[in-house]
Amino acid sequence: MPTRFLYLFTIQSQVLIKQIKKEGLTVNESKIVKEQRKSPRVKTSIPVRYKELRDEAETVDVGSLTCDVSAGGLRFTTDKLISTACRLLLEFDIPSLTKPIKAVSKVAWIQKANMGEGYEVGNEFVDITQKDQELIAAFLRRS
Repeated sequence: MPTRFLYLFTIQSQVLIKQIKKEGLTVNESKIVKEQRKSPRVKTSIPVRYKELRDEAETVDVGSLTCDVSAGGLRFTTDKLISTACRLLLEFDIPSLTKPIKAVSKVAWIQKANMGEGYEVGNEFVDITQKDQELIAAFLRRS
């Protein structure tokens, strides 16, 4: 299915570019951004706790809410500016599960939140059990 979607997206982009050029406008095709995500996102607001993994002093758990979740990672909001060089220990609660999902992630990106205060943080899972991946996949299928 993702291959089919990518194919359709590519065809639609090519048609749109042809229509733009037909109108006498120019398109810098190198500026067209392609989605790099490997799995679809589901918008959901679920509790997430994170802790920065560092060699130095112990860091504290910080609570937040997710913006969206995918099989490959999640996005959450926070008041704290986190470095993109940082790895996080994530723990989040999927509805209907009694045990939280635990994963180590790398911070893929961070940006100012749309509403002005705080930040949105995109994370990619780098260490997660197969069982937890399956539980996330089942949640995504139900959502």
